[in-house]
Parts: sequence; structure tokens; C-alpha cells
Amino acid sequence: MNKLHGKRALVTAGAQGIGLAIGSHLLRAGCDVFVHYHRSAEGAATLAAEAAALGRRFASAPADLTSTEGCDPLVAAAAGFLGGIDVLVNNAGSLIARRAFAEAADEFWADTMSLNLGSVRRVTRAALPHLAAAAAARGGASIVNLASLAGRKGGHTGSLAYATAKGAVLTFTRALATELGPQGIRVNALAPGLILGTSFHNTHTTPESARATVAGIPLARAGNADDVARAAVFLAGEFDGFITGATLDINGGVYAA
Repeated sequence: MNKLHGKRALVTAGAQGIGLAIGSHLLRAGCDVFVHYHRSAEGAATLAAEAAALGRRFASAPADLTSTEGCDPLVAAAAGFLGGIDVLVNNAGSLIARRAFAEAADEFWADTMSLNLGSVRRVTRAALPHLAAAAAARGGASIVNLASLAGRKGGHTGSLAYATAKGAVLTFTRALATELGPQGIRVNALAPGLILGTSFHNTHTTPESARATVAGIPLARAGNADDVARAAVFLAGEFDGFITGATLDINGGVYAA
């Protein structure tokens, strides 16, 4: 039987791009899914229809993840609907804008950190009691954090704040894996490279930049959201495995850790 069958998953920013693909793949893997979204209600409706066709339970809710007041009720709603949380996918994040170091004012820096790192901390903190209960009663729990190749390499020009936040997500993942391991909660990260067809790259990456990046990828293509989603499902399924504190790079071979 599929290890994820009947597991209960919460996915942040799960109604567009990579998050939408992760939600879809989790449903197909047999999970019941609750997704958070900020504005993408249409994507959530698409997942709801897919869940109904698969006979899986699904719900969604909007929230602002840059504050505890937004995160705590969201997690409570997810746990209430699902009856607990076995899998947490922290996918929310954004470059916000490209700014050189000298132009990255305090407010911009704080906003970038709050969205990309702070949301991971706040949502995970709220979900921890539910994950711990699942680990004790159901043989383990799993957290998957979405980082970025930028967190490995530093990113392209103007992404200093974003790259710093995503690098911190990688460190947060390793440290939290050590802390939560004794409770049976495994914590891993994904570091996607160039993933085209998402609002992130549609907004922040020019066609010329994308072509230049692809030219340096050994597999000679950009990634897509399904490439990331398959990896997310794999790490989600490690709720009872021996992989924790790891980062899986999804970049076509352009960078090896």
C-alpha cells in the first residue's frame, strides 16, 4: 500500500504554481489535503474538483502568513478539518522584488524575511503539536520546506534578501531536524532551480535570463512544477524513514551540493 494513503497534509501557498502541483500529487498519492492560499482561490477550486474525483477529502482557506494572527487560525482550521496533521509542506515564499543591496531598505528586508523564513517558523510552530501527536500515534510525521537554489548559490542580481532567507530555511531545516527527530518528526527541504511556468519566474525572470540559465543546465531544459512536486511527495513519504535534515536539489545538474 502507498505509504501516504490516508495521511493528512497541509500545504501553504498550495493553490498556484509549485504548491498547486504538490497538492495535486499528494491527492493522487492518497492524502487528504488542506491548502492555504493568499489570493489564488481559483487554483483551490481546481484542487477541490480533483479531490472529489479521487474520493479524497479537501479544503482550503486564505491567510496572511506574515503574522502569527494569520498562521495560528489557519493551522487550527486545517487540523480541525483533517483530524490532525501528518505532513506539513511549507511552500509559501516570494522574491517580492529584485533589489540591489544598497537599495534593500529595512522594511523590504524585513518583509522578505517574514514571508520566506518567518512564515515557515510560524506555521511550523503552530503545527508542531499536531505533528507530534501524529508521530506518536501513527508512526511518524514529516515536514517539507521549500527553499531555493538561490539559498545555495546566492541567486541572480537583485535577489540578495531572498537568497539569504532561503539559505536560512536550509539551516532552519537542519537544526529543526535535530530537535524534532526524537519525536519522530522528520524535516527536509527542497531547493528548486529554474522552474518555469510559475508566477515567480513569470514575474521575476526575463526570457533572456531563462535562456541563459538553461544553456548552463546539464539536462538542457528548465524544470517544471511537477518536477518539484514529485520530490515533495517523496520527502513527505519519509515520515517513518531515515531521511531527515536533508536538502534535495532539483536543478537539472546545474549545481551539486
